[in-house]
Amino acid sequence: MKGLNRLTTAVKEEELFTIVDHGTVTSPEGFEAGGFHAGLKRKRKDLGWILSEVPAVSAGVFTTNTFQAPPLKVTQDSLVGGTLQGVVVNSGNANAFTGKKGLEDAYEMRRQFAKVMNLKQSETAVTSTGVIGEYLPMEAITKGIAEIPTYQGTTSGKEFAEAIVTTDKVTKELAVTCKIDGKEVTIGGAAKGSGMIKPNMATMLSFITTDAAVEKTALQTALNDITNRTYNMITVDGETSTNDMVLLMANGKAENLPLYEKHPDWSTFIAALDYVSEELAKMIAKDGEGATKLVEVHVDGAESKEGASAIAKSVVGSNLVKTAIHGSDANWGRIVCAIGYSGEKVDEESLSISIGPIKVVDKGVTTAFSEEDAQQYLKSDTIHIYVDLNKGKEKAVAWGCDLSYDYVRINASYRT
Repeated sequence: MKGLNRLTTAVKEEELFTIVDHGTVTSPEGFEAGGFHAGLKRKRKDLGWILSEVPAVSAGVFTTNTFQAPPLKVTQDSLVGGTLQGVVVNSGNANAFTGKKGLEDAYEMRRQFAKVMNLKQSETAVTSTGVIGEYLPMEAITKGIAEIPTYQGTTSGKEFAEAIVTTDKVTKELAVTCKIDGKEVTIGGAAKGSGMIKPNMATMLSFITTDAAVEKTALQTALNDITNRTYNMITVDGETSTNDMVLLMANGKAENLPLYEKHPDWSTFIAALDYVSEELAKMIAKDGEGATKLVEVHVDGAESKEGASAIAKSVVGSNLVKTAIHGSDANWGRIVCAIGYSGEKVDEESLSISIGPIKVVDKGVTTAFSEEDAQQYLKSDTIHIYVDLNKGKEKAVAWGCDLSYDYVRINASYRT
């Protein structure tokens, strides 16, 4: 049945790399990280950092929201030189839609962190996440940054992952190792995201570190491609934030020959990087505000990759599909509806749909199925929806979650 090919591929890919126990952004050689409570939130950790022993070739992808927050502009400014050595992150305040003062505060945050950590400002990134439209509490930021050296060595990637979350229920982190030029290369990642999540990223931050040596242009190309396959294929609530970014830092401490598209081990590196990004994306989708189920929509048989992606996103983003899944209702007509308004041309007589192992439409013809079996399947923690257009060879996968009563409760009182 549809989906088995995906599982087989995943197994083959995992033979190229090994998952690190309790892996995080500090698993690669030459990276440190940490986090602690600096006073931006009432109790939880709210200030974190990543530091590389040496400047790291770096790449970034940023939100498509028209109102890009000042920290993103500062980080893009730093990336002009192609390398980063440090990243400072605060949660609890997005420093978004804050005008000239917000931009000045973001640059000041960069200046202070660079000074305390003895870095070049041009190799320092700044990130913020939290409430939009409020100025940063610079007194708390300044005091917190000054205290970072006292936490070095006593906090780690685990604390960093805790410091960057907002409404997340769980932290999101992992790492893998692979062989490049006969040397062990590690890729680690940490992310945050729970609400305001839509394809084209979301209130989503992802930080990926690797000790591989990678050429700058190849690194940016790889990140662009992988972001389109992973982070840009998740949705929780159809909202695109002002602060989303993915940063990838490669410091070369593994001492492999620099990777580029024609390197013999390029495909191994890409498979490992893709796995880290996909797993982080799925963790974000599963941790959607109020969510109880992870939803995976698999689209196959499309004439174009873009068409497959558009349909997968349309289905996984449908509020009616999401609420039906929350209620364990096999209302497959809502899936058909979402496919129909995806903007892609679909031949009704070729369309097949399955909810998990239960086929509900077979080449345009509705099938008899057990409502009881479907309801039982929809009570699972992970729900797979398979759409086969039977028109081509292209495919795509999108991830999301159900839409529950708790989503309204959480977002109705986000500031109060």
